[in-house]
Amino acid sequence: MNNRSFHPESLMMTHGYKPELSEGAIKCPIFQTSTFVFKSAEEGKAFFEVAYGQREKEPNEELGLIYSRLNNPDLQILEERLCLWDEADECAVFESGMSAISTVMLEFLRPGDIMLYSKPVYGGTDHFINKVLPQYGIKGIGFTSEQTKEEILDLVKKDKGNIKLIYVETPANPTNALFDLELCRDVADSISTDDQDVVVCVDNTYMGPLWQHPLKHGADLIVYSATKYIGGHSDLIAGAVLGKSKYMTRVRTLRTFLGNMAGPWTGWLLMRSLETLKVRMTQQATNTVEVAKYLQTHPKVEKVYYLGNLEAGSRQHDIFKKQLKCAGAMISFDIKGGEKEAFKFLNSLKLMKLAVSLGSTESLAEHPATMTHSDVSLEDRELLGISERLVRLSIGVEHFQDIIWDIEQALEQV
Repeated sequence: MNNRSFHPESLMMTHGYKPELSEGAIKCPIFQTSTFVFKSAEEGKAFFEVAYGQREKEPNEELGLIYSRLNNPDLQILEERLCLWDEADECAVFESGMSAISTVMLEFLRPGDIMLYSKPVYGGTDHFINKVLPQYGIKGIGFTSEQTKEEILDLVKKDKGNIKLIYVETPANPTNALFDLELCRDVADSISTDDQDVVVCVDNTYMGPLWQHPLKHGADLIVYSATKYIGGHSDLIAGAVLGKSKYMTRVRTLRTFLGNMAGPWTGWLLMRSLETLKVRMTQQATNTVEVAKYLQTHPKVEKVYYLGNLEAGSRQHDIFKKQLKCAGAMISFDIKGGEKEAFKFLNSLKLMKLAVSLGSTESLAEHPATMTHSDVSLEDRELLGISERLVRLSIGVEHFQDIIWDIEQALEQV
């Protein structure tokens, strides 16, 4: 009875923080400093050896503080707390979700390499894969949620030796398509050699740290736009990478020299947000169930893309049961008509905000084809169902009856 392994939500207020080191303050202060003082030259040497990867940490040795580009108490405590949800070895926090994503890709890919990636992905990610990486001689090959292991391997049968990274966003933004992570792991293992591991990285932003844990299903790394559910209040920009130490050492080292880590103020805000993460996400998911029920029967709605509506026995439902704990709070729907009708709906909303992003306390609505995914090729938009009639909703913590009232009155204007 004297020992207990607490749940993550119980540790979000205390884990990794020692009040006695901060004048007894119950909350971690903001360490607004660029530089930290060494007790001795020997200590400074030891800290740099570990920070620059010249040696491994000794048992029970703590990474000392040097400079806020390398580490800072606010980020260090935040990273330790983020590891708890996904049971990750290590975490690194970044200045944005895209800086986290791009750092992973730049670390594991070199000119001549190929990355397998799920389609669709967030528009910024798609742009980086298809517009930026090719300038460095790196190619992306996309696959869909409907393709089998054999079909995916067939896509790269001539280039197996060049595949270095499999990047998966699941559920996919904005269609909620699910990708089987164990299948992706099998593909990676089939391509890997004794000399070269193929790394599997999963963008888990749509599910947050609560509803899906990719490391348990074969992923090596997880990326988050921490701006979304982790931050949850539309008041900060941040990203995070979590995963196995073997790969996180490389990610963290590149972050050090790119200098794209978050600052102490962002770290402090994210620690604040983690304390209410489960409460917020639980309410958002509960609200979304009611919104989905309403949209499913509305005569002006052609199709609803919601994980809670997946047909039992289907491949997508099987993946859902295996990988996810909840249907989440993201929902998209096809409005009957096209861009004109979608815009009329969006322009008529009164409670929900017409804005991109997702996962915050307020409900948001946007038009993916002309906003977040406008830079995705027309061919891919048509293939993946990102049409002019598609509307994406991020459900917040408002009373669900008020959200439904707003959707109803906006649909009446169409």
